[in-house]
Amino acid sequence: MATMESLISLVNRIQRACTILGDYGGDSGGAAAASLPTLWESLPSVAVVGGQSSGKSSVLESIVGRDFLPRGSGIVTRRPLVLQLHKTEPGITEYAEFLHKQRERFTDFTMVRKEIQEETDKITGKSKQISPVPIHMSIYSPNVVNLTLIDLPGLTKVAVEGQPESIVKDIENMVRLYVEKPNCIILAVTPANQDIATSDAIKLAREVDPEGERTFGVLTKVDLMDKGTNAQDVLEGRAYPLQHPWVGIVNRSQADINTKVDMIAARQRERKFFSTSPDYGHMASRMGSEYLAKLLSKHLESVIKTRIPGITSLINRSIDDLESELDHLGRPVAIDAGAQLYTILELCRAFDRVFKEHLDGGRPGGDRIYGVFDYQLPMALRKLPFDRHLSLQNVRKVVSEADGYQPHLIAPEQGYRRLIDGALNYFRGPAEASVDAVSNHVSCFELPSSVLHDLIQSWNLQYALLIAVILQVHFILKEIVRRSIGETQELKRFPSLQAEIASAAYDALERFREDSKKTTLRLVEMESSYLTVDFFRKLPLEAEKGGDPTLSNIDRYAEVHCRRIGSNVSSYVGMVSQTMRNSIPKAVVHCQVKEAKRSLLDHFYTQVGKKEGKQLAELLGEDPALMERRQKCARRLELYRKARDEIDSVSWAA
Repeated sequence: MATMESLISLVNRIQRACTILGDYGGDSGGAAAASLPTLWESLPSVAVVGGQSSGKSSVLESIVGRDFLPRGSGIVTRRPLVLQLHKTEPGITEYAEFLHKQRERFTDFTMVRKEIQEETDKITGKSKQISPVPIHMSIYSPNVVNLTLIDLPGLTKVAVEGQPESIVKDIENMVRLYVEKPNCIILAVTPANQDIATSDAIKLAREVDPEGERTFGVLTKVDLMDKGTNAQDVLEGRAYPLQHPWVGIVNRSQADINTKVDMIAARQRERKFFSTSPDYGHMASRMGSEYLAKLLSKHLESVIKTRIPGITSLINRSIDDLESELDHLGRPVAIDAGAQLYTILELCRAFDRVFKEHLDGGRPGGDRIYGVFDYQLPMALRKLPFDRHLSLQNVRKVVSEADGYQPHLIAPEQGYRRLIDGALNYFRGPAEASVDAVSNHVSCFELPSSVLHDLIQSWNLQYALLIAVILQVHFILKEIVRRSIGETQELKRFPSLQAEIASAAYDALERFREDSKKTTLRLVEMESSYLTVDFFRKLPLEAEKGGDPTLSNIDRYAEVHCRRIGSNVSSYVGMVSQTMRNSIPKAVVHCQVKEAKRSLLDHFYTQVGKKEGKQLAELLGEDPALMERRQKCARRLELYRKARDEIDSVSWAA
């Protein structure tokens, strides 16, 4: 069964681990740790709150039975002091230990005071500034009870020389961060020779604990009240009722402090004061620093026992969350060059998987390439001005010019060839066409206006339609690369590697685009280089069906004859257009899409294999904020695991 000693000791150990690993509530760890779970704030604790000169330090020293706290004017406590008391067997020499000096025991409590002062100055300097970073101290003595107290800076109303005007609010905010937590027990220290209504400690306690469920009232300097007055109304809970009893304390006088009166003797004098006082004799057993320490220890143990299940649940939940986040952030990068190269290649493969998923349909993007072939290309082909080229007037003109001085006999073969060649030129983009005409031809494609302008200017209006198809697929592939890099979770840590992969992928896509352009234009050139003979062998049959082939020269340029020629050429161009519609996507996919799937980063792999350790390390350079976040998550995870082990080590048997 968990004893009072083991429960409080358990929380003490967890608190020490919290401080070592940077979790001490409030804004500990700064902005980078702001969203990290905090264990400190879930641990039951006793915070000592009081105004300056309220006797707060004397209360702590009375509980400990040692004179060890720094003294002076103004703000003396400038960092929270987590004071953990451990009861030892009688006869054991008293000693103190600090968390920041774990292997050093202080048996001279004058040196303890000096160490507290020096450790405070390390953070705050010699000024009167304050810091939320706590000092952890443990005292082992047979004259204490097992208890943990947190001594906070004294509340003040006025900034003294050397302090910023904000110091009043800064102290209040720091104290409030502790006492507003539902697991904090508030020890509100107020001097008896001051009106309770003006007590800084009571005022703050009332704000954060209006029902008085977590507040213990401590009335100091009871022996210094004016003659004829007493504190019975306060101590008996009538003046300011709390759900826990008020406790009166008799502090050592300044003369006692100056003459170094023994603390054990001071405790005896305190007991005698209450037991012999006509005002407080009936409540003497519930007064004094010894009673206060026992009362707090027992209550703290009860609170810890009640809260342990919730703390355990928080720890397990936080461990799961932190492990999940660390998995997301990734492991720290190895130092060895071989391991770094392996990491880079693994990251590239992860990107490649995402890229292929976009193309193959696992993610959106690849469908847009199909849209180019299924919708945009056919629409662009339909927009080609074949009707104008095969108009009656143009057919007559081309056929007549092709005949020259010798009219054709049966079929105008040269006229046919010129008409077909002229029509096929539209697949490439007629050099004589206007900029507006070419713009209209490629308007089906989702190309930026600047790219369209460069296309027209660079190619002198040649091959505009085909290049538009290739460019459209090229831009889709570039967009897929960009999205794939952003969606590859493993790459998010490495901005330099992201940039290198993007650059290498874009360079590869440029090479694939050039190959695609050459292949696609070669298809058009092939259609122009050799006409399909079977198609034209049917023409004499058509002539026989149409009538006498020995028409006059004038009739050979008649409307019906020219229309037949235009119709035949249109049919042939339609056949070629269908061929182009089928073959262009094959060429583009083969040269651009398939090549991108097969060898997008091949050149990058070759280059990265030649890099040395320093260059590899630069590629794996991480965002400093991400590195800091990983480090803080790892430290916080270490804390929660230690806390879980500590709780598991305690026997909870009934």
